[in-house]
Amino acid sequence: MTKKPKPVIGVLTSGGDSPGMNAAVRGVVRTALERDVDIYIIYEGYQGMIDGGDKIVKANWDSVGGILQRGGTSIGTARCADFKTHEGRRTAARNLIEHRINHLVVIGGDGSLTGANIFQKEWLSLLVELVDLGEISNDVAQKYTEFKFVGLVGSIDNDMFGTDMTIGADTALHRIVEAIDAITSTAASHQRAFVIEVMGRHCGYLALMSALATGAAWVLIPESPPNVDDWETTMCEVLKMGRDAGRRTGIVIVAEGAQDRNGKGISANYVRDVLEKNLKIDTRVTILGHVQRGGAPSAFDRNLGTVLGYAAVDHLITSDAEAEASIVGIQGNQVTYMPLADSVQKTKQVAKVIKAKDYETALELRGGSFKDAFRTFRTIIRTFPSKTETTHQPKRFAVMNAGGPAPGMNTAVRAAVRLGIDKGHTMLGVQNGFIGLIDGNIEELNWMSVHGMVTKGGADLGTNRKIPQGGELYAIARNIENFNIDGIMIIGGWVGYEAAHLLHSKQENYPAFEIPILCIPATINNNLPGSELSIGSDTAINNIIEAVDKIKQSAVASRRCFVVEVMGRHCGYLALTSGIATGAERIYTHEEGVTLKNLQTDLNDLLEGFKLGKRLALIVRSERANSFYTTSFMSALFDEESHDLFDVRQAILGHLQQGGNPSPFDRIQATQFAARGIEFLIEQAHQDSPRSAFVGFHHGKITFFDLSRFTYMVDRKHQRPKQQWWLKREDIASVMSQSGPHSRKRK
Repeated sequence: MTKKPKPVIGVLTSGGDSPGMNAAVRGVVRTALERDVDIYIIYEGYQGMIDGGDKIVKANWDSVGGILQRGGTSIGTARCADFKTHEGRRTAARNLIEHRINHLVVIGGDGSLTGANIFQKEWLSLLVELVDLGEISNDVAQKYTEFKFVGLVGSIDNDMFGTDMTIGADTALHRIVEAIDAITSTAASHQRAFVIEVMGRHCGYLALMSALATGAAWVLIPESPPNVDDWETTMCEVLKMGRDAGRRTGIVIVAEGAQDRNGKGISANYVRDVLEKNLKIDTRVTILGHVQRGGAPSAFDRNLGTVLGYAAVDHLITSDAEAEASIVGIQGNQVTYMPLADSVQKTKQVAKVIKAKDYETALELRGGSFKDAFRTFRTIIRTFPSKTETTHQPKRFAVMNAGGPAPGMNTAVRAAVRLGIDKGHTMLGVQNGFIGLIDGNIEELNWMSVHGMVTKGGADLGTNRKIPQGGELYAIARNIENFNIDGIMIIGGWVGYEAAHLLHSKQENYPAFEIPILCIPATINNNLPGSELSIGSDTAINNIIEAVDKIKQSAVASRRCFVVEVMGRHCGYLALTSGIATGAERIYTHEEGVTLKNLQTDLNDLLEGFKLGKRLALIVRSERANSFYTTSFMSALFDEESHDLFDVRQAILGHLQQGGNPSPFDRIQATQFAARGIEFLIEQAHQDSPRSAFVGFHHGKITFFDLSRFTYMVDRKHQRPKQQWWLKREDIASVMSQSGPHSRKRK
């Protein structure tokens, strides 16, 4: 019986480049080396696999050093016509066998992954042909009858089934939102309208989500063309009402594949002509083009690429030999596997139903969150609330912030106020958190009260860390009655949850508290129960990696170690996630702890690395990882013992992590939470025994948890959930942060 060869993996990137591909390549290479598996980098995509020779190179640990923060793909990509031919695939098979490669990871879009699927299905017949042609022996062919393949979707369009997010889509959204934010300021200066064209041939994800994240006035996507023939008139009316109400801008976002109900394409230039003709306003067109693909990847894409690269190798070396080709993706924050054939078939089905003008099915195929986002956008863009009558008795709902400021709070307030008013209810704004609720600093908000808040960081309503006590509870009860408040939405962090739980628990003493109270998670610390991600945490991570990227650039010219302290209190989410995204050698969190033995081992590793020519080391420390082994202590220890091999500097990033405009993800999540939150409050306000709850993103969907469960789901001493999903990524961080394969792992 022929002995089967050990797993040998090849990795390539193919098709259009996307930010985060480098992180995925790095994840594949370093995981394979840590697993004692030989790994080859195939340069220039499928063309490199056909060319062979120096295009297929065995990788070592340093082969992927320093590429994590780079945009594009460092190993190259190409559109390869030869691989579409049977002869080309046969040549590729021969080259793989010459390098003993029997497992393949392809990072690319649907076309690239479809090609790999065909390649795997043909594999056995290709071996037979190679034997017949005398290019390999029969014995060699028998050794390589097993060939496994997995795909990682690298595409900015986010148009592939099998994963919630494709590698590169989040970064593209960052580029678009940054551009539109910049355009908005110049548009306001001149009272101009702008038409922005974004990528997305058959998928309106980038157009829809950027419209939701920037407060655009109109959006055109292929999945749901305007539902009236005379859509141009409706669009112009919306923009005109906005100008009449005081808006100085009008932004229309057009997906490149946008079309009307009859299948006729809608171009950005056509939209401009319509606006100029009907509204007599100066209108400019900006086609963002390939800027959407460019630049350093976002924190999300760095982490996504790393996690999926790690999972791809594990899947290859542990799955059955007969396993069919799979897409490794992510749903919620969990890695998933989907048969490639099913993924490709469902992806192509969307284009088919759009071509058939079955737009309702196209929206359904994109998933519930896409459809909900489109529905929410159509409500929020209105200049004034709809005239439709509410199906419920009108209620009065208060909106407030609590805890530390988090980017995205304003976005959530805007969405809650406009959606509540649109449904016929009165929306009240509570100034300055619970102090405002105690003092009666409460005022009615109208549609335009929240204009412009979608992009703003901070908290315009004000916020603080006040938890009411004693007689303050009576003052709150009195104000709830005086202002006829029927429900409260609290957008905030730990303090907000604690205070809400307190009010809920005091209902017997204060009947005024027998109203629905809803907590929406908004804190950069990401330390709240029931939600895998909190509003603000994504912005904080991106602020951290932007700062650390600059720190690394400043340090590489000299032999230097940086110890970077990040926020998080007793929750290590920011440290671990930013550490993975920046390629830190060591990550210290309170959950793992710090010991003197750890520090001694880490010091020895630093000394060894710098002796071997290392020029830069990065250590990320959560602010409360250890009360004695502080950032200053660690820096002083490493500096004292460096023996002039390297310098040590500390960087405490502080409140820059809380600042700036919210990221696209935080804007979108804030809007989605607020939309579902208003629906919850309306429903519960009409119940005899209303529920109070906290909402969260849990296992891939928005979920409500009874407020009474708060104390059972948290570690109150350390102010964090008892179950923290991201701790599962400590193993990935350990693999990626080692100085080389099989180096020490901390316990």
